[in-house]
Amino acid sequence: MARLKTNVPRLSLATLGSAQPGTGKFSYDRRRLRPRLVHLGLGAFFRAHGALFTEEVLTDPGLNWGIVGASLRRPEQRDRLTPQDCLYTTVENGPNNKRPRVVGCLLDVLVGPENPMKLLDQLSAPETVIVTITITEKGYCHDPTSGHLNVDHPDIRHDLEQWDTPRSAVGLITGALARRKVAGYPPFTVASCDNLPRNGDLLARLVHEFASLRDDKLAGWIERTVPFPNSMVDRIVPAEAEGDLSLVEELTGLHDAAPVMHEPFRQWVLEDRFVDSVRPPWERAGVQFVSDVSPFEQAKYRMLNASHSALAYLGYLAGHETIFDAVSDDLFGRFIKRFWLDDVIPVLAVPPGINLEQYADQLFERYRNPAIRHRLSQIAMDGSQKLPPRFLSTVRDNLNRNRSFDFVALAIAGWVRFVTGIDERGKPIDLRDPLAALLCEQIDLAGADPAAQVRALTNIEAIFGTDLPSNEVFMTAITEAYETLRREGVRKAVSDALAHA
Repeated sequence: MARLKTNVPRLSLATLGSAQPGTGKFSYDRRRLRPRLVHLGLGAFFRAHGALFTEEVLTDPGLNWGIVGASLRRPEQRDRLTPQDCLYTTVENGPNNKRPRVVGCLLDVLVGPENPMKLLDQLSAPETVIVTITITEKGYCHDPTSGHLNVDHPDIRHDLEQWDTPRSAVGLITGALARRKVAGYPPFTVASCDNLPRNGDLLARLVHEFASLRDDKLAGWIERTVPFPNSMVDRIVPAEAEGDLSLVEELTGLHDAAPVMHEPFRQWVLEDRFVDSVRPPWERAGVQFVSDVSPFEQAKYRMLNASHSALAYLGYLAGHETIFDAVSDDLFGRFIKRFWLDDVIPVLAVPPGINLEQYADQLFERYRNPAIRHRLSQIAMDGSQKLPPRFLSTVRDNLNRNRSFDFVALAIAGWVRFVTGIDERGKPIDLRDPLAALLCEQIDLAGADPAAQVRALTNIEAIFGTDLPSNEVFMTAITEAYETLRREGVRKAVSDALAHA
């Protein structure tokens, strides 16, 4: 891997003209852009997905859709981007080539904790007409099982007590809408781009519940006037890895402190519900506008996201580092195909125009792209929030049809093994989860007995509800899978599951 060169100019408006040939550079006049879209949770995914869909429609000289990004936790993203005029490079990593592109539609980056009033001002400005968010499951401050606001969450408690300096996305959105209502401005559209079923409906409910705790009239106004379209997003965007900065220098001749790597594939399915129908013409860039996103999102969560999580826990325990490494191991490649074909597809509603078997084949080929190093440890994070939509919906559908779910059961058992905090080689596992303290407490109380460990974790209602822990078929399947994992190890457990399918 090439080293960073100290004499390479930093990416900026002033240095953009010196980029190497082949670097895709925006051709529009950036001065015409206005801050019409605010994005909360400015991470790698949005910059490689929603921002690119926006970027591609700006070739129309009549469009001025600029983006203001906001970080709700830390200033690092702002500190990397603002010295380079908020420009950044995306690199499309195909199996055989790498295509760099400099993105220009991001105009500014704000940091919520440093100046929540400034962020509220931007959200409240009449120029802002759409707010998009990617804050991951835990950013919603909700109970994943019930789908309702967690009023005991520290950020929600803070926001209810200090209305003018909100920390949470829910508090920021509600506070900004309250300002707009008082000022007589129309509301903005709020579009979630997170991997959550019915993400718009969920966010609408949380904002309404939060607003109701402060002002019933505000809550009613939001319910009547603010659209929260549901969406499904798909693109594999790995976390920044060693060598990414030097790769961008080689490709562009410029130093970029905030590049983003992504796969060629992308998808955005979005319900067409916007305030006064005002939105970018994203369909020109390939966005699918639909009346109901549910079939598309269910296929994606239960097939792509669920298989990612299954590989994250079982593949990690087997010593693999990335999705590519895991599926390149024939044992795990065969496992994930049976996971789809035996447990998921038979109980899944078919989206319009989609063949689920072909979709599974397409997913597998995407996983086999050696240029995308999607780390299993990254996917394994926040499992308590991811299990309900990725695994447990499929489990419940199989139970309702009296079908077995051996491969999903083994994936859940892999999560239990992961939560114990020690891998098969006796090394500690870095457990990163909003319920980490509770998970560790339950494992400690259960002691060394595998069955007791399963009971302790499945009794956490916020993850498993009340139906699954009382279901004998479910408990037996998870307990037997987990006992096999502990007794035989992950490779033997996977091999046995395949042999008995």
